[in-house]
Amino acid sequence: MTLKSIIREVKEEIGRLKSKSLQVVQDETIPIDAFKQSCWANMPPELLRDVLMRIEDSESKWPPRKYVVACAGVCRSWREITKEIVLTPELSGRLTFPISLKQPGPRETIIQCFIKRNRMAQTYHLYLGLTPALTDNGKFLLAARKARRTTCTDYIISIDADDMSKGSGTYIGKLRSNFLGTKFTVYDSQPPYAVSMVSKSRSNRLVGSKQVTPRVPVGNYPVAHISYELNVLGSRGPRRMHCVMDGIPGTSIEAGGTAPTQTEFPLGNLESFPMLPFFRSKSSAQKENLGSGPLVDPKEGFLVLKNKSPRWHEQLQCWCLNFRGRVTVASVKNFQLVASPENGPSGPEHEKVLLQFGKVGKDLFTMDYQYPVSAFQAFAICLSSFDTKIACE
Repeated sequence: MTLKSIIREVKEEIGRLKSKSLQVVQDETIPIDAFKQSCWANMPPELLRDVLMRIEDSESKWPPRKYVVACAGVCRSWREITKEIVLTPELSGRLTFPISLKQPGPRETIIQCFIKRNRMAQTYHLYLGLTPALTDNGKFLLAARKARRTTCTDYIISIDADDMSKGSGTYIGKLRSNFLGTKFTVYDSQPPYAVSMVSKSRSNRLVGSKQVTPRVPVGNYPVAHISYELNVLGSRGPRRMHCVMDGIPGTSIEAGGTAPTQTEFPLGNLESFPMLPFFRSKSSAQKENLGSGPLVDPKEGFLVLKNKSPRWHEQLQCWCLNFRGRVTVASVKNFQLVASPENGPSGPEHEKVLLQFGKVGKDLFTMDYQYPVSAFQAFAICLSSFDTKIACE
């Protein structure tokens, strides 16, 4: 049997067993890995690695990339090899696993997405664009639901479009605004780096005189602060945004700089992904730890993002930015964010657009981002632009 035929049969077998494994995940009383009954369960590691590497190289785009995800959900040995082969978005430019949404985007290219707004349900859905023309339905990535409260507004962000509740296992973070809708805080459900201060978390408990903390406590970790300043240019000028990325060092945009990269979701969230049925034992979870300390040194300074200054177009009589064809409708919501040179000279790295957002239809918006911003962070920042801000317009 040739390697090509082996790869083809593996794909066919995964397709047949994928629906069975999903049914097993939903029924906790039957913890059986369906693939273990297959003839491919005992494939030699060298051959298995070669097969998985070829599948990873051939299925570079969605929807065929679902086969790579399915391979990681087969069993422990397949999962470990797949995790070694699949690179982060920073290195590959691809979104593969759900954790990819929490990892920084690529350095040299951008990831093109779009957001669909449902005014009646007050929900927002983020999709990965499969074609530049936005003629496809896209690959679903994240969903958010707007919840008005007495003194603030919350946007609950989930990886499940049908379950956007904070108590759900698919909850990964939220965006909270102040009463006026001029200041926002982005909260992550898990720390973006090794050690972080959690606000209002119930995950810690006292045993005797010692405090016991789970491996990755699920809580509210502030990872970004967004503020909209008073528009000094008048009612015809654009909004002025100021974003402090608490989880990203300011040196990340420099040559050789790095940004914290999450590697996995907490165990509770991991088992709830309908498209990635991981099975993990208690022993493997106990071997992992949070690390020795935070990756972001407060003395180093956090990354600060600001609006890219627009130019006044005399013929159109409006403020303009070059969105390179990705934005077609003029709107006060449109923006481009670049790194702000805090307490230092401006360089070429401060001219690169790290996140841009703009309107292309009545309830359709594009969102493009790159390193060191993640899809989750970019989506949360864009959600802040949907709120009405009387003082800023």
